[in-house]
Amino acid sequence: MSETKAVSEAEKIIQDNLDYTLFSWSKQKGISPIAIKNAKGVYLYDYDGKRYIDFSSGLMNVNIGHGNQRVTEAVVKQMQEVSYVTPSCVTKVRGELGKKLASITPKGMNKALFTVCGATAIENAIKLARLYSGRHKIITRYRAYHGASYGAMSAGGDPRKIPADSQQAPNFVHVEDPFCYRCPFGQTFGSCKYECVSHVERVIEFEGPGNVAAILMEGESGSSGCIKYPPEYFKKLKAICDKHGILLIADEVMSGLGRTGKWFGIDHHGVIPDMIATAKGLTAGYIPFGALIVSDKIAAFYDDKPLMLGLTYSAHAVACAAALEVLKIYEDENMIANAAAMGKYIEGRIEEMKAKHPSIGDFRNTGLLGCIELVKNRTTKEPMAPYNAKPDEMVIMNKVAAKIKELGMYTFVRWGYIFIAPPLCITKEEIEEGLAIISQAISIADEYVVK
Repeated sequence: MSETKAVSEAEKIIQDNLDYTLFSWSKQKGISPIAIKNAKGVYLYDYDGKRYIDFSSGLMNVNIGHGNQRVTEAVVKQMQEVSYVTPSCVTKVRGELGKKLASITPKGMNKALFTVCGATAIENAIKLARLYSGRHKIITRYRAYHGASYGAMSAGGDPRKIPADSQQAPNFVHVEDPFCYRCPFGQTFGSCKYECVSHVERVIEFEGPGNVAAILMEGESGSSGCIKYPPEYFKKLKAICDKHGILLIADEVMSGLGRTGKWFGIDHHGVIPDMIATAKGLTAGYIPFGALIVSDKIAAFYDDKPLMLGLTYSAHAVACAAALEVLKIYEDENMIANAAAMGKYIEGRIEEMKAKHPSIGDFRNTGLLGCIELVKNRTTKEPMAPYNAKPDEMVIMNKVAAKIKELGMYTFVRWGYIFIAPPLCITKEEIEEGLAIISQAISIADEYVVK
């Protein structure tokens, strides 16, 4: 009887959502969402009691894991004092959070504008780059995602923007990716001359260096396939920026706040950017929030002139409280070191899995931000599903994704990629549980390998 009641409750919840809400990036009919009742650590639980291991931390944002009541307590305490004041007023927690961020950001980056999400952090980074430099063009990568608002969408090269292509914001110039596994210049790393860098400099010359306000790059690549920057890429890019007076903006919305085994993805590259846009891991998804962190030089520029940026919910006190507590949790529970260690463990295990699964072409990973790329042939690197695959090209990967869900895992499967980005609190035992599910699902793709 109780089982029947649970099923009917789940069905009603799902139907209400289907009838009265819209779903992102999806057709609205024929979808089958999971009705989540509660979550704890690395696990999600539906209304039927089925457990799913969350191997993508939601959308690579629930970095501390689900259900950490320290955040709940911090938020409630703040709401009991004050929930909202206008951004022209201040709260104790706003200053505390700003001070805490200054202690973990690269040297010389001590001030932050608080936003409401990653896209608004990127939007304000773009606006500030143009206002500060007096220039208008922004250089970005084709295989990058920076958000779904018009400016952020136009900055990215992600094909989800194509339906709105005619409405793109102007003055974004895209460059090829430094994608060593699939080098667009036909080179092999080790014997190449960093054509990926000289390509960027040529584009800047074509566009006019005096027109280029900033280069916007992910600190570490995320949803486009965790494309690994070759060593020295960022240093060479920064040298180009310095040569031409161009700002370097690091998009750390996904790769920031411990996800890569360091506070920020850019920390792996020995470069200090002019701005950092971040969100997701800042509150670990518990409350929407973001931040644009700027260099002291940029901040000082506005000491005696107005900063023409603003949001109604900038520095929202409740979100600040959540963020401050999340940053403390990273440190108290040693999560960033754990991300680095567990990332190395996963890399080793997937190397072993390659011997079993001929469809594993590549695994690209930094800390706990990684993805497996499945191919039909390792020599030719023919993808199991191409970039921006059409529905009829996703048949194999849809089978893989369905098996992953059936076996009790929630993760991000896109084109020929299976993402592995679990919460930073994950253990080796939980990793083994997740990899066993992925291994079983990949066996489906193995059947389509051309030998």
